[in-house]
Amino acid sequence: MRIVIHGQQAFGRAVLEKLLARDAADEQIIAVCTAPEQPGKADDPLKALALEHDLPVHQPASWKTPEALALMQSFNADVCMMAYVLLFVPEAVLNAPRLGSFQYHPSLLPMHRGPSSINWPIAMGATETGLSIFWPNDGLDEGPILLQKTCAIGPDETLGDVYFNKLFPLGVDAMLESLDLVKAGDAPRIAQDLTAGSYESWFGKAQAEVDWTQPAQTVYNIIRAANPQPGAWTTHAGARLSIFDSELIADGGGAGAGKPGEVLTVDDNGITVAAVDGAIRIKRVRADAGKIPAAEYAAAGNLKPGEQLG
Repeated sequence: MRIVIHGQQAFGRAVLEKLLARDAADEQIIAVCTAPEQPGKADDPLKALALEHDLPVHQPASWKTPEALALMQSFNADVCMMAYVLLFVPEAVLNAPRLGSFQYHPSLLPMHRGPSSINWPIAMGATETGLSIFWPNDGLDEGPILLQKTCAIGPDETLGDVYFNKLFPLGVDAMLESLDLVKAGDAPRIAQDLTAGSYESWFGKAQAEVDWTQPAQTVYNIIRAANPQPGAWTTHAGARLSIFDSELIADGGGAGAGKPGEVLTVDDNGITVAAVDGAIRIKRVRADAGKIPAAEYAAAGNLKPGEQLG
């Protein structure tokens, strides 16, 4: 089985590591493809591992050129494993390997197609998500499903928790499981019902702004969905204040009713801020000094109960 690994960053590296550890006699990694680095940046982790093992590395700036198609065809590959690919790859390139290309996507397709598929379920208050290994086409995460795995979203879990503790390791294993299905000739191609799914664009800074007039649970979901990236935020004294670790206080922490965005208490545990039908205790923020405990930020800025955020 002649295999191309196409990916980047820690996930792409982890898939390559696991594939190398198998040391299967019927598997040959013939090429590693990854995105070009930005000027001045270190080598991508996947590229670095490939070079350690003397594997040929290719870094087209675009896969939409005749040269890129010719490159993929030149590998004479049986299959391409796409482990975290952000560049668009046209169907002609995807279909160049004898058995095609399969790709990792961190949601239960057809739900949450798009680039921020981990953030959105958390922001929407979902209690379950998962991953899909699918056969990509020219649509946006629309190709047939090969394999799926589910996982719970805990009530206090953040984007980082769900990805690094669940979707990352599950996804690495699912990529290798999918390869075994392809090798055995048992890999499904289950068409997606796109009418039963959703597409969301980037969960960026605009989506991560805290609206204190929303229910406390909604605010908490946004903060969790943005931790660690892109970071939820509000304003204090006209300056942006990024919020990371936090806690939902369903009854307002016993601090009494407050207007949305009003600071109710400031203590060693953090800054408690009113929302609708509850409050949020902010535990860690990012200010000029970087990420610091919220209590430290409050002391430095002389923030007191009664002040307004947002």
